[in-house]
Amino acid sequence: MNPEFTSISNEAYAQPGHPPATTTELRGIRYLHLGTQWVQGAMRLDRPDAIELEYVQMMTMWLLFKPQPKRIVQLGLGSAALTKFAYRRFPDASVTAVELNPNVIAICGAQFALPANDERLDVREMNALDFVQDQANHHTVDVLQVDLYDEEARGPVLDTPEFYQACFDCLSDDGVMVTNVFGEFDNYDKNLRAMELVFDAVVWVPDAEDENIVVLAFKNSPVIDFSDLYERAGSIKKQFNLPAKNWVNGLKQWMLDQQD
Repeated sequence: MNPEFTSISNEAYAQPGHPPATTTELRGIRYLHLGTQWVQGAMRLDRPDAIELEYVQMMTMWLLFKPQPKRIVQLGLGSAALTKFAYRRFPDASVTAVELNPNVIAICGAQFALPANDERLDVREMNALDFVQDQANHHTVDVLQVDLYDEEARGPVLDTPEFYQACFDCLSDDGVMVTNVFGEFDNYDKNLRAMELVFDAVVWVPDAEDENIVVLAFKNSPVIDFSDLYERAGSIKKQFNLPAKNWVNGLKQWMLDQQD
């Protein structure tokens, strides 16, 4: 989410009452902004279904633990990279994306190759807090992906223990939440403490190229066998071309750091 641009173009997606969704392009990559310099997502034009940004790739770390989810939910659409990945690569799963800003939904459909809603894909214009607090969604989600930032990107817009409790409530018994934490320094500890109050196990891996950290929060703590995880990482690399071995290395380093 680094500020890579100083000039923002394309004001076409600017429904009043919400930040405008704008784009820039550089070296074959289209970037999404919310009317500011902050990058909210990206898509390589000749590979629209690939996940371009490293931290967004890392948000698929749940693959190490949930290889066959039945329901995947995204809170915060961004450039739709995670939503497209879930929809394209898991044909047996239902995929829901929750986005408050209609300008983001519109620009993703027009410029970021987001498919139209169908029997498996449900992109909803609504508040993420309302979604997770709705009891109809409780105990129904295998994988919950959370990436909620406004145009200033100072930190997640929802970050209270009450919000994370509602996320916990949405998960199935062995469900996992993955979330991106970025912004002002105090936000890291604030969000991690809030998650640790709620979830059975919380682990995180920094993005080597950025200031993002990607957090895995488990409803019920998994048994971690690194030999098994490395084997799964090899399968993920082969099937999805994602650098899963790096994620396992990061998880292993995290565990070592916790022991110091």
